[in-house]
Amino acid sequence: MSRKPWDLTFTADLEEVAALRRIMRLHLGIWGLHDLTDGAQLCVSELVSNVITHVGPGTPATLAVSMNGTHLRIEVHDPDPRALPTLVDATSDSEAGRGMALVGAVADRWGVLLRPDRKVTWCELSTSLTSENGHVGGAGVTRAEALLGLYQQARLPCESNGSRLSMKMAEEAVIDVITDFLHWLRAHGSDADEILDRAQTRFEVQTTEDGLPCQVLR
Repeated sequence: MSRKPWDLTFTADLEEVAALRRIMRLHLGIWGLHDLTDGAQLCVSELVSNVITHVGPGTPATLAVSMNGTHLRIEVHDPDPRALPTLVDATSDSEAGRGMALVGAVADRWGVLLRPDRKVTWCELSTSLTSENGHVGGAGVTRAEALLGLYQQARLPCESNGSRLSMKMAEEAVIDVITDFLHWLRAHGSDADEILDRAQTRFEVQTTEDGLPCQVLR
């Protein structure tokens, strides 16, 4: 799965925070990182609120999201390199620094980069990925990817060059794999519809256990 970096310019106002949280949730869903949604949304809220508090409402800013190895990296850029975020003990009576204390509690690490024309406040959250472009889906997804690789080589021996399938090509390959297995089952006297129903049931159970949204196979 390719997770390309993206960024979004916005105006640092409280009204923008909810929209940025929704955008973050959407992108994490596309990236298959649903389990990071709550933590990532909290970090976005606090990093943006930090700009509003220490730089000022209406400040032009940028949200940038990327992968750093197997960590999700969230950055908020603002044009004032002088107004540095502070960190205080979460039990302190002081309101200043509370937001960064929350970020520090949720994220694996955070920091500030000072540029001549801007400041970058960032944090990184760990994932359960084993590689930057990997999946969070357990052994089943790993087996499926291995099978798709073998299937691609069998169907397209002259075109196989070790490159990853595009998502559209991968979807077509999955359909071909399922179709071929249904033919194989029928040829061996099995009820293809019954097998599909059993597979759907197992998929729903495993998806529910993983806490992910379930989609009907057919």
